Amino acid sequence: MCADLSALCTRHARQNRSVKILATAGDPTLYPGALPRTHLKAPALPLLALSYLAFISLGLPDTVIGVAWPSIRDRFGLSQAGLGAVLTVGVVGYAVSSILAGRIVVRFGVGRLLAASSAFVAVGLFGYASASRWAQFVPMAVVIGLGSGAIDASLNGWAARHIPVRHVNWLHACWSVGATAGPAMMTAVLAHGASYQVGYVLLACALGAMALAFAATRRAWEDDGAAGGTGVLHAGAAEALRTGRVWLQIVLFFIYTGLEAGTGQWCFTVLREARGLDIEAAGAWTAGYWGSILAGRVVLGFVVDRAGPDRLLRGATVTALAGAVLFASSGGPLGRLGLVLLGASLAPMFPTLMSRTPDRVGHHLAPHSVGFQVGAATLGSAAVPALFGLLAAAAGIRTIGAAVAVVALILLALHEGLLAATRPSDGDRSR
Repeated sequence: MCADLSALCTRHARQNRSVKILATAGDPTLYPGALPRTHLKAPALPLLALSYLAFISLGLPDTVIGVAWPSIRDRFGLSQAGLGAVLTVGVVGYAVSSILAGRIVVRFGVGRLLAASSAFVAVGLFGYASASRWAQFVPMAVVIGLGSGAIDASLNGWAARHIPVRHVNWLHACWSVGATAGPAMMTAVLAHGASYQVGYVLLACALGAMALAFAATRRAWEDDGAAGGTGVLHAGAAEALRTGRVWLQIVLFFIYTGLEAGTGQWCFTVLREARGLDIEAAGAWTAGYWGSILAGRVVLGFVVDRAGPDRLLRGATVTALAGAVLFASSGGPLGRLGLVLLGASLAPMFPTLMSRTPDRVGHHLAPHSVGFQVGAATLGSAAVPALFGLLAAAAGIRTIGAAVAVVALILLALHEGLLAATRPSDGDRSR
């Protein structure tokens, strides 16, 4: 069965790796001066379905630690600070592997990296379940981070080169499904009287199954030179880092994920402590913020091809700023609606920016650029919320709303700078 699935995926993948570059004048979804974009056909259904499952599985373990932590803390007799140690080493592993993923993809291929990385995550999750001492538990966070970062970078890079942008948005919506299902599964395990180890074993089995599926279909994930018409992906990481467009994208991903994570992690505190909402209301609006990101990715996936990715992103940065300003300036219902508007506006940013990466930096640089972007996003999601915390400690919780608006303004300015930097010259458009 695995051999049949692999053959089917490989055959259809080769048939569907045809691309068509449309000139700016011939594409009504691009405003004047925008960079022409690559039009991709969806891959074979088995491979597309496996990529959706892969994004769900990527989200499964990411948010489980919060639910499992009280049980882990009590088992090892730890203080609350122990969670910080797990999260820190996990982020370091995630960032390192995502930055190196481009080099590994060029050398070994996407399929092998996905299989090995999923196996890494499965081993780390099983290590969480079997660790009898804290000194055994913490290193497993590094293993999971290394595997997850490589999966994230390689999957996003593959999707950007092979999948239409609407599917990339839906793939990231699937990550949100996994990130929701993981805590729900762990909660159910604990509620039925089982230990957190049982939950982690179940997660390890799910990631192990994904590793086997990736191994069976590994040839179907590889570039054969048709995508983008660029042949073998041969550029080095050093060359990518000498490219201004790559650095613009790195900074943009750092700021975007910092804004998304910083708002999400602090909005409950702002609503509860600075604006006087009760716990239920503050929690509901916080859930509304995260829910708007999931819903936005689903809905805007139907819109992005018709509107055009660059136009959609430009509009999203404008409405994100509007939502952030409302959240910062109003303590009433208008501010809370601004929070939801901000979340919905941020929804298409990560997947659509990722999907545009090969066209913006070149297919030969895309594997490295995507890895750097995922690494920057990981660091941004940790650094910006921490900076918000320092600001709150120094100037009060109320200042976080203004900080959110400032970061949203920076995001808009960076995206406009990226559009200007990647706009084709008059000579390019005349050809």
